[in-house]
This record gives sequence, structure tokens and C-alpha cells, in this order.
Amino acid sequence: QLQLVESGGGLVQPGGSLRRSCAASGFSLDSYAIGWFRQAPGKVREGVSCLSGSGESTDYADSVKGRFTISTDNAKNTVFLQMNSLKPEDTAIYYCAAFADSGYVCYGGEDEYDYWGQGTQVTVSS
Repeated sequence: QLQLVESGGGLVQPGGSLRRSCAASGFSLDSYAIGWFRQAPGKVREGVSCLSGSGESTDYADSVKGRFTISTDNAKNTVFLQMNSLKPEDTAIYYCAAFADSGYVCYGGEDEYDYWGQGTQVTVSS
């Protein structure tokens, strides 16, 4: 069974940091494109960051550029989203997603993604 299991959410003060983890089971992330998405209350889900299947390309939403970093640990079959300088507007449920692709292109839209994590709440508040 192919699964993505997320961890690392929670409550953090403005300016703080969190690292989200997304562990894959049942398949290797080596040849999968990865995306991180989020959905804030009353808003549609939006793309936050993506990593191409080749591992060569990344992209970020303008709202998080310079603050968030996507990375992988292939030995642990896990993807990370390091979130620094967090703002209250970063409050949302965060999801990781994956689909089989070994290409260079990084996909920011959710339609391409077949496998989704369960989603985890991140709250930025003082």
C-alpha cells in the first residue's frame, strides 16, 4: 500500500520555525515528483513548494520564497519542508503529495498528484 505519512505540525510563534516531514511507504521517492500544499480556513488549497522527480528543480510560492526550503533524505525515503520566519498568514493545514515522474519539471498544481498525506495543522500565533 502506497502511503505518505506526515509529521511535524503544531503551534509556533511568529518568527519561529517548524520542519514538516513526509515519509513514504510502499514506494521509493527517488522517481517521484513531490509537492507541498496548504489550505487556510475559508481559502482554496494552494501550492507551496515542489521538487521535480529528478531532484534537480524546485519552486516556491512567492509568499514563502526565501523562508521555506524543500529537501529530501533518500536514505529515509522522506521529504522535508523547512519553514522559517513563520507568519500568522502561514497558518493552514499542510499536505505533502507525490506522483510518479522522473523528469526535470517541478509541478506546482495539485491535479498531477496521485498520492496525498493526511494533512497536518500548522498554527502561527502569539
